[in-house]
Amino acid sequence: MAKLLLLVLKNLKLYSYSSCSSCRRAIKWLKYNDIGFELIDILDTPPSKQMLCSASDLYGDRKYLLNTSGIAYRSIGSEVIKKMSDNELFQKLFEEPKLIKRPFLFKSNKCFLVGFKEDRWAEKLL
Repeated sequence: MAKLLLLVLKNLKLYSYSSCSSCRRAIKWLKYNDIGFELIDILDTPPSKQMLCSASDLYGDRKYLLNTSGIAYRSIGSEVIKKMSDNELFQKLFEEPKLIKRPFLFKSNKCFLVGFKEDRWAEKLL
């Protein structure tokens, strides 16, 4: 049973940005808890549009995917982003991954974690 759990957890994909302090805390937490994951540079290989759509559906609102404190978000402007269709927004997130809130963790189409909140990650992964 433990081997099966370890195999499942190794399927975790952590989309991260090296300069992001939340990403570094998430990586440290995953390693501390012996949770295997694949580390992916979000700028080189962003989550797919389908993955972003699934995460948005799961969270119930696309705003939870947005890095609203970042320069990319501020340069576009919240009003412009609010007026974008879902398709336009997901395309923009894919093209400009700094718009995506980080870290972005994919466990399955039914489990995404966006941003690092230790209690939420513990609830979903431990």
